[in-house]
Amino acid sequence: MDSSFLLTDEQMMQFITKGYLVLQNDLDPQQHKKVMDTIYRVLHEEGNPGNNILPRVPEIMEFFDTPVVKGALTSVLGTDYYMHPHRHCHYNKPGSQMPGGGQWHKDGYWSSMRSHRPWWAMIFYYTQDITEDLGPTAIMPGTQYYEKFIGDRGETLLPTGKAGTMVLVHFDLWHKASLNVSSLDRYMLKFQFVRLRAPENPTWNHRRKEMIVPPGTPAIHLNLWRDVWDWLRGEHTTCMAAAAVDDFTLQKVSQDLKSEDESVRAQAADRLGLWGDASASLAPALGQLLDDTETTALNAAYALGHMGPKGIDELIKHVTEGTTQVAERAAYGLQGASAGAIPGLLQVLEHKDEKRRALAAFVLGMIGPQAIDAVPLLNASIQDESEWVRRNAVEALGMIGNASGEVVPALAQALKASLLIETEEREQTSDMYVNKQKYISNKIGYTAALSLLRTGKDGDAGLVVRSLEKALHSKDRYVRAYASEALTHLRTVEALDVLIRYYRTSRWCPDTSKASTF
Repeated sequence: MDSSFLLTDEQMMQFITKGYLVLQNDLDPQQHKKVMDTIYRVLHEEGNPGNNILPRVPEIMEFFDTPVVKGALTSVLGTDYYMHPHRHCHYNKPGSQMPGGGQWHKDGYWSSMRSHRPWWAMIFYYTQDITEDLGPTAIMPGTQYYEKFIGDRGETLLPTGKAGTMVLVHFDLWHKASLNVSSLDRYMLKFQFVRLRAPENPTWNHRRKEMIVPPGTPAIHLNLWRDVWDWLRGEHTTCMAAAAVDDFTLQKVSQDLKSEDESVRAQAADRLGLWGDASASLAPALGQLLDDTETTALNAAYALGHMGPKGIDELIKHVTEGTTQVAERAAYGLQGASAGAIPGLLQVLEHKDEKRRALAAFVLGMIGPQAIDAVPLLNASIQDESEWVRRNAVEALGMIGNASGEVVPALAQALKASLLIETEEREQTSDMYVNKQKYISNKIGYTAALSLLRTGKDGDAGLVVRSLEKALHSKDRYVRAYASEALTHLRTVEALDVLIRYYRTSRWCPDTSKASTF
């Protein structure tokens, strides 16, 4: 790839802090018009094809094969990113008072938990000149790390531009359709993309080690942003030396942690994280802030993660003993502690409460290949009574990789086992986790297929192919989709033979519809 199409440090920092970039495909206007005309015909004569928008209008793929798109996605997601099988053409009709439901939201996610680090991204692509009157998808910069909507504290941005304008967003950025007050139909192609492995080095035009924060975010999260910046660079965040902070300064910041002003508390928590273990004496005070407002709690969590052993102990304590919300916040902080958190997480992996075990598995996956010592316990967790724990373990193994030789066989077995119980009727349950993500009916199978896409190449190819071949006939569309992607990624003779036989019966003809059946 021509490196001139990779993102710059400035663009990467905007993506990390604000959660979006507006980019431009400079293509022949007739190319966009042809696709838009086809989309119009399909939507008005046949209905919205949903995930089938790409095979129904295969020319769309040309928009995502350009150097601009490939360079941006490579920069954010790595060189071997994959297009997720869910995609949608969003139609904003003139005069609709509730386009797309009309509410600020995050898209339904595909992992067992949302990730602050960019394992996922989306592109909103416009095939026509897009103005504010046409009702582009509104975004709220800097909100990708928040579970709760911040309302009027956030900025509403309506990206505009000529045909080929696209908005690359962090998967969890808050967004909504805006009102189309024009007389024209508005179309937007939403496509999603997934990272396959943790970064080992920067995959953009990286020039400087230090991050420079752009202005204009709803809150300051220096430790969180630095965690993402360093992770994308393939490095672990290091902290300042202990001699850099005196007792008087620590005492002043300690008082700020108790301020009635939320912004003062948040800023104080952030400062402590930048000082690392020099501020470890204040770890208990930071731990109390995990139950504060979300912006302050995030700063406390990531500060503790950068504070050395005392910070890790405080986070482990709250994962083990805190409320569900506090435990989840602590889990995000622990990923920044990297290998130092592994011993404590292995203990939590055997906790009596399934929520704590699931969070431990999640963090071990976020730590990645450094967590290789956790593989035996994670393999055992695939048999856990809790589906949430099982799924987190399966995903974590895919992120850690097969260096031990034990991961791929466990994933292949988990996939096959999930397929065997697809025919069983599930009991009604009030479990919030089981009832989430109803668009994935076989969560374990989906996650195992994705994990084999990530790490199957490093294992026994025959074993992987046999498990994926069975998954091609799953009742879950996303299990089937990722099984086919994993076989494509594998590319052995046996894998290609399985794919060819599968595609003979599943091939889509974009010219065949209810208006033209033969």
